[in-house]
Amino acid sequence: MDAVETTPVRIFRRLEPAEQEFVLRLVLASGSLKELAAAYGVSYPTIRSRLDRLIERLRRLREGEAPDPLGELLARLVEQGQITIPAAQEVRRLCRRLASQEETS
Repeated sequence: MDAVETTPVRIFRRLEPAEQEFVLRLVLASGSLKELAAAYGVSYPTIRSRLDRLIERLRRLREGEAPDPLGELLARLVEQGQITIPAAQEVRRLCRRLASQEETS
């Protein structure tokens, strides 16, 4: 893997603009999730969930892995209140089960 691809600036540029803004606001809030939640007008757990998703995305980018589009979609839907966490987990389990069935076919 080319070291240039995983420099912090290149990783940051691969984030979506909303993710870049989130990182900037987090730093300007001195890392206070409570303050960030207030600024976004959402609950602390919503901000925590969004940060966890961003951390996972950054880890994948740093390691040169492709993002997990299904995981990111499910996390966004949970964050927006469109599905529950148990429902998202069930969708994930079903997708894994179907993928493993395809591999064995």
